[in-house]
Amino acid sequence: MPALICGSLAFDTIATFPGRFAQQILPDQLHILNVSFLVPTLRREFGGCAGNIAYTLKALGGEPRIMAALGTDGEGYLQRLRGLGIDTRHIITVPDSYTAQANIITDQDNNQITAFHPGAMQFAHQAKVPTDAHDLNVAIIGPDGRDAMLQRAEQLARAKVPFVFDPGQGLPMFDGAELRHFVSLATWVTVNDYEARMLCERMGTDLATLSRSALRALIVTLGAQGCDVWTDGQATHVPGVPATAVLDPTGCGDAFRGALLYGLEQGWEIGRCVALGNRLGALKIASHGPQNHQVDRAALGL
Repeated sequence: MPALICGSLAFDTIATFPGRFAQQILPDQLHILNVSFLVPTLRREFGGCAGNIAYTLKALGGEPRIMAALGTDGEGYLQRLRGLGIDTRHIITVPDSYTAQANIITDQDNNQITAFHPGAMQFAHQAKVPTDAHDLNVAIIGPDGRDAMLQRAEQLARAKVPFVFDPGQGLPMFDGAELRHFVSLATWVTVNDYEARMLCERMGTDLATLSRSALRALIVTLGAQGCDVWTDGQATHVPGVPATAVLDPTGCGDAFRGALLYGLEQGWEIGRCVALGNRLGALKIASHGPQNHQVDRAALGL
């Protein structure tokens, strides 16, 4: 049964800065910040969390179905997704709008500075979760337009589709009451360690308390260190997987989430799901761009 992936589709312009941001930014001069980074390499990639997650999920043998918005410049993205065999029935095209654009600069320590233009993503709420969604096994709500994220949580809950709440970069858009409502409707929550601190601060809680709610699991990713899985007030650490090369962190979290969804589709227990996620994150970071890593299902034991 398919997994519904609600989130952004975007074009990523990715540049590499061969130095360190910290050496170029003077902390005592932040109030008059004016910096320029020379970036000798530049690439344009298909991106956005929904596209990235779907790419990995499909490569693993899952059934992604994307719900997102593209602009009038998005036909090439649609063709790519269909060429990969990804279900695009819930992708809308917004007139007089560009597809979302992310401009990302990565330094040699894998720190990133991103400028993001939402474009068509601001109208993503116009796509609705079907009221009859019995063919959906699981869903994820990733970073998207604010209204879309709020509405899809309600729509998935009404349709009784279990879903992962993955606020990502969209987390600052929501206050404590809104985040509590998201969590009350979700089946799982996944955040990185920075987002976990922000989530708890805004909700006025801590990870242990949050994991004692109705959630089946609260997953906190820790980059190369792996992740912590919180259930019933206790954390279980799942170690990271060493990468063969560290080339580009863009989309590593999305690769993790694609693997997480694959495991949930298969009915695996959560520890096995996130262990596969750690392997896919390590695989992705060894490849440039968020949708270029090659997945060998046999090597993964699938």
